[in-house]
Amino acid sequence: MALIIQMTGLSGSGKTTLSKMLKTTLGEDSYRVALVDGDTYRATLCKDLGFSKADRIENIRRLGVVAVELSKEHDIVIIAAINPYEEGRNILLKYNSQLIYIKCDLQTLIERDPKGLYKRALLPEGQSGRIDQFTGISDVFEIPQEPAITIDTANTSVEECIAQLKVFILKYMNCKNNEFFATN
Repeated sequence: MALIIQMTGLSGSGKTTLSKMLKTTLGEDSYRVALVDGDTYRATLCKDLGFSKADRIENIRRLGVVAVELSKEHDIVIIAAINPYEEGRNILLKYNSQLIYIKCDLQTLIERDPKGLYKRALLPEGQSGRIDQFTGISDVFEIPQEPAITIDTANTSVEECIAQLKVFILKYMNCKNNEFFATN
């Protein structure tokens, strides 16, 4: 069975950037890696969902189903999604996924703001263009209680983040392979 990784963190924390780079670097090492990007699937498979807690959890459940299907033909499947609730993360843990928390402080996220979302979320109530139910500002983000690893993108270079992730993943893959060979 493939390794399923769930990367969780606020918008702009680096989930997609790190996932894409990780896919490339692990691919260069001959691993078959699939990426399930929350933004991409929000526009397709999950376009019927809103941003209520129930809809966000359903979104994650669907991403988990996609990841399980992809795991049949890949060594590693990375889910990159905000996934703000422990309840949603626990759904993915049922698939034996590894939880990676992509941590970044709010001030850094506001400064980065690659999509201009924080600027819109911080507009006064009632102002045109304001985003309501924005995770981390006007909606909750439950900090993961027991991530397998935490990557702090505010204080660590992208290259170092990738190095940390790669060490974690390869150590996990090596342990799983050793378990397989020990039992067969």
